[in-house]
Amino acid sequence: MGAKREPRHKTSRRYGMDLFGTGGASLQRRLNVPPGGSRGVRRPTEYARQLREKQKVKDIYGVREAQFRRYVAEAQRSGEPLGRALLEMLERRLDNVVYRLGLARTRLMARQMIAHRHVLVNDETVTISSYLVSPGEKIGLKEGALAMPEVQDEMAARQPTVSWLRRENGGGEVTDRPHREEIDLEIDEALIVAFYTR
Repeated sequence: MGAKREPRHKTSRRYGMDLFGTGGASLQRRLNVPPGGSRGVRRPTEYARQLREKQKVKDIYGVREAQFRRYVAEAQRSGEPLGRALLEMLERRLDNVVYRLGLARTRLMARQMIAHRHVLVNDETVTISSYLVSPGEKIGLKEGALAMPEVQDEMAARQPTVSWLRRENGGGEVTDRPHREEIDLEIDEALIVAFYTR
């Protein structure tokens, strides 16, 4: 993903939630106040609500517009409900899987680790954050990454919270496909579906 120029706290405040996992107490105090203050905020139209939900999901997963449209097209071809197929596909991205396994503090940190050649898939170095994992694949970190204090702290503090991932030996395994009910994000995929089928 190209560099995002807007401050991340400002983006999180726009949606009223910590999108990137980088906020602390200062962000939590200001989450209910949108950038620029709350005065003069008009009730959004239905189109604005749909657009806002799409933009929020793009920001959460760090996906650009053209790539997001490709995910939507692939989800439409899958024959499954569009919203569920789209979110499950985004969950299968390698940067998200590294984050979900508890190997990185945020998806942004996971993306940086992948770009710096620290992440292995089936013992092969993968440098593409958008790589879609499949059941049976094993995710690992190189020794240099496992020695990083940030990685060690995160692995000690957090275990995977989804049933389709299992952590083992400084890495993990994809045991199943993602399940929509385990995606613990405030996302209304019906609005995204409405945006692309209007």
